[in-house]
Amino acid sequence: MIPPVFSRPVWRRPNRAPVATVGLEQNEEADLVIIGAGFQGLSTALHAARKGLSVRVIEAGRIGEGASGLNGGQVIPGLKYDPEWLLQHFGDDRGERLTAFSQTTADTVFDLITRNGLDVEHSRHGWIQAAHTETALAAAAERNRQWKARGADVTLLNDAEISFMTGASGYVGGWLDRRAGVINPLAFVLELARLAVEAGVRIADGARATKLRQENGRWTVETAAGGVVRGKTVVVASNAYSDRLVPGLALSLVPLNSFQIATAPLPLAQQDLILAHGQAVSDSRRILVYYRRSPDGRLVLGGRGRMAGPRRGEDWAHLEHALLRLFPVLAGIDIEHRWFGQVAMTADHLPHIHEPQKGLLMAAGCQGRGVGLMTALGNSFADYIECGDPATLPFPISPIRPIPLHALRQIGVAAMITWYRMLDSRER
Repeated sequence: MIPPVFSRPVWRRPNRAPVATVGLEQNEEADLVIIGAGFQGLSTALHAARKGLSVRVIEAGRIGEGASGLNGGQVIPGLKYDPEWLLQHFGDDRGERLTAFSQTTADTVFDLITRNGLDVEHSRHGWIQAAHTETALAAAAERNRQWKARGADVTLLNDAEISFMTGASGYVGGWLDRRAGVINPLAFVLELARLAVEAGVRIADGARATKLRQENGRWTVETAAGGVVRGKTVVVASNAYSDRLVPGLALSLVPLNSFQIATAPLPLAQQDLILAHGQAVSDSRRILVYYRRSPDGRLVLGGRGRMAGPRRGEDWAHLEHALLRLFPVLAGIDIEHRWFGQVAMTADHLPHIHEPQKGLLMAAGCQGRGVGLMTALGNSFADYIECGDPATLPFPISPIRPIPLHALRQIGVAAMITWYRMLDSRER
């Protein structure tokens, strides 16, 4: 068990009454059953309910306790790959649709917040991909060229500009994407749940799905506590928290732990120097770190952690070292929050949509863009569930492909992280 001081995120909850959850009975029916109440599951539930479908959501834990409520709240459009790669890899038609979808994922999040008056702190001043080497800066220039040609509000930064905007040491330049921003992720997932309930969705928390089977054209989902719900369609929205419910799904993903720390509120002398303009940042190191300011003026910094999860406070030491490498002026500042959550990596660094059997749908693999990506996918999923046309989905439906020697792959990833971290330490 992780001591509470090691698992408490910095994000506040909305100033509204908690969502009313409804326990699962032993014999329920719904048009759509969703397993997982994170961004993907709740966005799908909300948009499906607004289309008139009856929706039941089953969450194993409590809403906000998974990756959606524990992440860094950076809302980044696009994918790991740039438009020209997508066109080459997927062909002109699918590549164009993917590019168009990916460049509007941040819009989906901020539009939901503003249009529905959600109690979610947010700002939209952009995201910086910070380059720590000339090679990384050349890659940023290429990314800038491709997105600028498509009319995106992006620009390349030189060393003086990135130093001014971040207050950090050690960067030779970077890339600013003004379409991006930051939110309070915990408040957002809780407010998504509230919107979904107001639209007619019934949510059961503390209800772990343990069995999934198809009978007579309908799906049956059973929980550990004995609840049963049947529906025409099931969406498994568990991503990095996938277990053996869907054969092969967990084995197609490499789960990683994303660790985060938050400082005490920055001293007044530093507030005008460190991320004073409100951007979020991810750097170009092999084992990157990402950081932003919290609504109450703290510096929040995250990165990869132990594969097995933390056992003691020292397991966040690599992040504290990164903090001081970037911001030496913060030597001595207190670290008041330490927490972690799971993310999922796919072998090809692309999100995957699967439908192994008719009416059983899922998406997995966010690659650091989960807030915008999974929220926007919820809308696409609702369209697909309504009309059944795969053209409504941004990604092609692909088979589940378990990673060969999955357990060894995880050991290999752990060794790779250690090796890359050593290489990164030499590039200062």
